[in-house]
Amino acid sequence: MPLIVSITGSPTANSRTLALAAQIGRELRQRDFEVQSINVRDLPGDDLLHANVESAPLREAFSLVERADAVVLSTPLYKASYTGVLKSFLDLLPQFGLAGKVVLPLATGGTLSHVLALDYGFRPVLQSLGAQHVVGGLFVLDKLIERQTDGSIVLEAEIQKRLDLVIEDFVQSVRRRLVALPS
Repeated sequence: MPLIVSITGSPTANSRTLALAAQIGRELRQRDFEVQSINVRDLPGDDLLHANVESAPLREAFSLVERADAVVLSTPLYKASYTGVLKSFLDLLPQFGLAGKVVLPLATGGTLSHVLALDYGFRPVLQSLGAQHVVGGLFVLDKLIERQTDGSIVLEAEIQKRLDLVIEDFVQSVRRRLVALPS
């Protein structure tokens, strides 16, 4: 079963970004993918800030990313950029830590003024890490993510439709990559 690693860079424990990533993970599992999650905020902060790449939790996270066939990266946007905690994690990944992987970037934010951050701030970092293919991502306004009591979310209909298209593109890209791999 192909492995997708979902990396969430929200510094908040109960964030809409984390809820969106969890929903996408459930959808990918229904499509016969194994999905493992890394919530960067749960990694030791001292190890991230002091670049302690020898720490067991960071080594485990990097190993999981290395084994992945594809990666979903989710982040809230603050001041037109992805979070510092996610930046710290990406900075410590090996230089080509996303080599050969299909990557889906997702972002949430409070205003539409952040919408270009995916393409101008996030995508270049993912490409510099060697991502084989960064599919078209999606920016979702926080206020369009409605949390449910069971932990799931409901998106405004138009956003849900766009998310479905993004997920379908991601799934098809991952499957094409797997078919193209030498046996």
